[in-house]
Amino acid sequence: MDIARQRLARTFPAAKPWTTGREVVRALGAVQAQDYEGAKWALSQRTPGATDKAIEDEFASGAILRTHVLRPTWHFVDPEDIRWMLALTGPYVSKRMANYDRQLGITDIHYRRCNAALEKTLRDGAHLTRAELKDALSRANVGTLGVQRAAHLLMRAELDAVICSGPRRGKQFTYALLDERAPAAPARDRDESLLELTRRYFRTRSPATAQDFSWWSGLPMSDVRRGIELARSGLEQVMIDDKSYWSDGSSPARPTASAHLLPNYDEFFIGYRDRGAIGRRLNSTRAVTGWNTAFTHVVAIDGQLVGGWKRSPARGKIKLTMSLLDTLSAAERTRVLAEVRRFERFAGVAVELTGLDDRKRAAKR
Repeated sequence: MDIARQRLARTFPAAKPWTTGREVVRALGAVQAQDYEGAKWALSQRTPGATDKAIEDEFASGAILRTHVLRPTWHFVDPEDIRWMLALTGPYVSKRMANYDRQLGITDIHYRRCNAALEKTLRDGAHLTRAELKDALSRANVGTLGVQRAAHLLMRAELDAVICSGPRRGKQFTYALLDERAPAAPARDRDESLLELTRRYFRTRSPATAQDFSWWSGLPMSDVRRGIELARSGLEQVMIDDKSYWSDGSSPARPTASAHLLPNYDEFFIGYRDRGAIGRRLNSTRAVTGWNTAFTHVVAIDGQLVGGWKRSPARGKIKLTMSLLDTLSAAERTRVLAEVRRFERFAGVAVELTGLDDRKRAAKR
């Protein structure tokens, strides 16, 4: 079984059944989004051609929310999913951050004061930036508000389901009350939440191991095993290279020849602990571990890494620079160029491309 191609077929379905960013987020469960601009491009690639503006509008309207969930980083989530996902994974994120809290001298009393101040300051539809919230938090007696301390207080408020993303103001992010951005929903049974998260993960990312699911979800192996047990009727266990994988029972359409300009943290590789399946062509996966500061994103041909790319703004255009680690065939080069044009349509501005005809020596794993 070609693991990378199977994952490609599920993560980037050839039929493009998802037409909006929200549909992509809901199908994938959550999409890592600390690089906001890259995450919007990740959503677009899974639609027939949603533009940056269209996805920005979804975010501004609250159709897509951004919060800390699963792991200690930002993710896009669907408003209808945010509460049960926070209830399921939020306590584990808080536990992982406890040591940093102790170093910063943050106690539960500080968190309670912070949450109360945020509920008062953001009510009635107020959407405020972190800088604008600083005065309110300072009056709440939560200690000296350095950058790290403020970040931890606000992250905990997200995990406690008090706040989430508001619409951006220019390029600045704002916070809003979760109760005013997401519909109220009845509490879910824990097993029900585990089942739903497990189904969504393996439906869009299999074949994957239990360890992969644990990494992505932030859940301990005891919860992962329980989730797989609950979803067992819809999963198949397969052995690949003497390792146990779980796969969604459906047979995805075979992907056609493809090229992708993947953003950093794309779910095609960030959703797995073991990313070796996409490094076979180069005999390396270092391109997805941040080893080369010359580029921040990666180029994939038929689900295999071939190099990286970097975007930088220029007057009236975007400069897109590629750093290839393998020679492309004429057909592969054509597919990459088509993807560059797709990115140009997404961005809504001209793209100036350099580096496509260069090739650098591939690094060993």
